[in-house]
Amino acid sequence: MMKRSHALSSVAAGRIVLAAIAIAAAASLANPSQANAQSADLVLCDRVAADPSDPDKPADVKGTPDVAPSDVATAIKYCRIAGGSSRRALYQLGRAYAASGQMGDAIAAWRKAADKGSSSAMVELGVLYGTGSGVARDEAQARKLFERAAQAGNPCGVTNLAALGGGSTSSEPAHARELLAKAAETNAEAQYQLGLMLADGSGGAKDDVGARSLFVKAAAQNHAGALERMGAFTQEGRGGPKDSAAAKAYYERAAALGDEDAKKALERLRCPFAIKDKRGNLVTNLCF
Repeated sequence: MMKRSHALSSVAAGRIVLAAIAIAAAASLANPSQANAQSADLVLCDRVAADPSDPDKPADVKGTPDVAPSDVATAIKYCRIAGGSSRRALYQLGRAYAASGQMGDAIAAWRKAADKGSSSAMVELGVLYGTGSGVARDEAQARKLFERAAQAGNPCGVTNLAALGGGSTSSEPAHARELLAKAAETNAEAQYQLGLMLADGSGGAKDDVGARSLFVKAAAQNHAGALERMGAFTQEGRGGPKDSAAAKAYYERAAALGDEDAKKALERLRCPFAIKDKRGNLVTNLCF
């Protein structure tokens, strides 16, 4: 989660809001067909609450893994307004509520978004039903939600459905591969998830070359997990050439996006030698 180092003054914040509204309005005038989809409220909602893995997210919107505490009020305000005409905004409103601990409101927003076809909202609700968080645990309901999301091409819906195991054939890893393959034609998250399945040999033959190819595609779209995997694959020479310098660069990009595994990998590169006692217990690492 990214946090701001200090709060903006009310005057500065007001100027930013007005500027964003003016920019959005100008864009709408230049392209009237996008007026509703790119309203000023939706622009601001996207800026602070868009989910990087949401299939509904436009390619030019960066997104954030979590809604920052300092952005919650802004997200709730503008996503609530934009939610009147955008299922993406309703889903993002749920994220904002969840970030502030208002799970009842988050669930209500996600239900509305799911009813309008948001596959990401279906996944969120499925997770809640599957774990019994905020609602009564109901695996059957979780499965239905994941199936709907998977049928809509949501990569997380596919992988969560496969994780449940048993039941319908759609939860089998082999079928999960098929569903992910379709979504992976355009979606970075699907490319990453399918790459993991190929790398592990889940649902079919293990294929490091194929996995690496998918990670490359997702990494090119700044997918943090794919960047971390490319660091590992490049460091080990898995599925392609070994290149320590390139591996470090991948790790650095992933770490900058908040990936914890990449941060640990960079620390291991910095401190590669382990000093152990005669029992084999780690005493310290030598760092450079």
